[in-house]
Parts: sequence; C-alpha cells; structure tokens
Amino acid sequence: MIFNSTFAKVKDIRSLSKEQLIAECEAMGEKKFRANQLWEWIWLKSARSFDEMTNLSLSFRAKLNESYAILGMTIANSQKSADGTIKYAFRLNDGFLVEGVLIPTSERVTACISSQVGCSLSCTFCATGFLKRERNLRADEIYDQAAILKKEAQKEYGINLSNVVLMGMGEPLLNYANVMSGIERITSPDGLGMSPQRITLSTAGIAKMIKKLGDDGARFNLALSLHSANNEQRSKIMPITDSNSLEDLIEALNYFYDKTGTRVTLEYCVINDINDDPFEAEELVAFCRRIKCKVNLIEYNPIDLAEFISSSAEKIQRFADYLEKNKVIVNIRRSRGKDIDAACGQLANKLT
Repeated sequence: MIFNSTFAKVKDIRSLSKEQLIAECEAMGEKKFRANQLWEWIWLKSARSFDEMTNLSLSFRAKLNESYAILGMTIANSQKSADGTIKYAFRLNDGFLVEGVLIPTSERVTACISSQVGCSLSCTFCATGFLKRERNLRADEIYDQAAILKKEAQKEYGINLSNVVLMGMGEPLLNYANVMSGIERITSPDGLGMSPQRITLSTAGIAKMIKKLGDDGARFNLALSLHSANNEQRSKIMPITDSNSLEDLIEALNYFYDKTGTRVTLEYCVINDINDDPFEAEELVAFCRRIKCKVNLIEYNPIDLAEFISSSAEKIQRFADYLEKNKVIVNIRRSRGKDIDAACGQLANKLT
C-alpha cells in the first residue's frame, strides 16, 4: 500500500466548515473575505493546491501550506470500454483504492461514485460484497470523485457531467454523515452546483436510515436495491434482509415518501433461476402496490466469485411485460462497461 505521509502530518483544510475556516483565517491575521475566496477555490473551483489560488497573497499561501493541505484523491488508472464507458481507480491519501465509472449516452453523462472502501453487506451477487470494508470515505473524498469525473466528462466526451449516482462501492447509508455532507458540496451553489434531482443514492435497504433521509428532507432521488420481493429468497442473496425485512422497508419507504414526496426506484437485477420466475414477478407486483415506486430491471453482470448468470433477454422482457400489465412503471436497463468489469455489481478494485 502506498501511504502519503502528508496525511499524517497536516490537516485537510476541507474538513473545516465555513465558520471554522473564517475563524482560522482571522487567527492568521486575514480578513473574512479571504476565507470566502479560499472557500471558493476549494469547493467551487476544486483547487488541488494552495499555489493555484493566485488571488491570495504569497504570505497567506505560505501560512496555509504550513498548517494545512488539500488531500485530494488522484486517478491511479483507468480503462475504457468498447461502449465508451470508462472505469477509474482512485488512489486515496492512505493508499486505499476505490472505483468510479463514467457512463455516456447520446443525451447525458452519468458518474457512478463510491461511498466506502469495500463493503460490509456481503451481497452474494456483487463483487464489492466480497471485499473487506476498510473504512468510510470522507465527505471531501465523495466530492472529489464527482469533481474529477466532471473534468473527465469534458475531456473525454466534450459535454458536462449531467448525473451522479452513489451506486459504486459500499453502502451509502452506513456512511450517512459523510455522504450527506459530500452530496451537499456536490449540489451547493458554492460547490459543483448540481441539481439534487440529478443525484441518486442507492441503498441495499437500511430502514431506519431511509426514515432519517425523510426526516432530514433529502431532496435527491432514492433507489432501493431490491432484487427480490420475497423475504426468504432475498435473504439468500442479500443478508441485510435478516435485519431489514421487506415489511420494514415498505414502512420506511412510505415514511420517506410522506416526508419528501419522492417516489423510490426499485433496482432489480434479473438473475437466471433465482428471481425471474412468475412467482417472483407476482411478489414484486404485490410489493409495488404498497409503495410509490417505479422499477428498473437490470441485466445481471456475472462476477468471478459467484456462479450466477443473467436471465435471457426473452425472460427479462416477459418479466417486464407482466409488471406493465399490472400497472407497474418499469424500464429495462442494459448494462454498460461489462467488458471492463465496470457494470452494476462488478466493481472490485481490479484496476491498480
């Protein structure tokens, strides 16, 4: 593991709130407006060093360099798919790696970002679930992924980043405070300025934290990785079901909707002979009738550590047709970046 000794010696200035930054600048003998300029460089312009901040005096920059650093992540490697999808390995200052993905279409570019180094939920069909959870990402590291991929979207495709999905490595709701702070920096007018409606947080289903999202007035979109609407079957592939039953999730999702007015998207990877039979379709319809939702059916992407395979296109279409016949809003999502292990469920730090 590569370790940046700077991480141990100085404090990341991005850990300071606006008020703390103002107080620190005043303690250095600087006017309040200098703190505002510094804040703008950090979050609006995504500066990676104090030397970039040319409207700050050399003496002020020297003081900043003595006590603080901007401990931004860097691109360690990248790989481009035949379909234009690009997977990135991001190196953190303590040497760990996380992965992110840029997914282009004719109309937009979406960044898929991570919330944890590894994951603790052990979903049996997901490559990340086989990794050890090392730590949570900090708010600035969540922001960094979006900021870096925003620049990469311009460089690679010539268009602005349009959407961000927290569907990468880790469970966002088990890193709640950092994720919420990171999203706030991504959406704030003095940050990246993205609309909250272009942000989607995906969770495996932590009922009490879904309710907290409602209490906190989350303005972004919520997706639930469901993958089965039968408790017994879901628990076989998603152990989190044992402590967060489907009944718990229905209650939490209705609470979230009552608080925010936002309907949830149910993500459903269609796995051959696991969750694609008529009984599972009936169970999913019954689940959908109890909440405000829409369904994304997703081609399952095989991984080396599991023997699951995707259902055929014909079976997925029949499944979708049954949902539509029963008045469920449904879309079929085709996987992108499968040839570089960048598709849904395939992120496992293979890029080094």
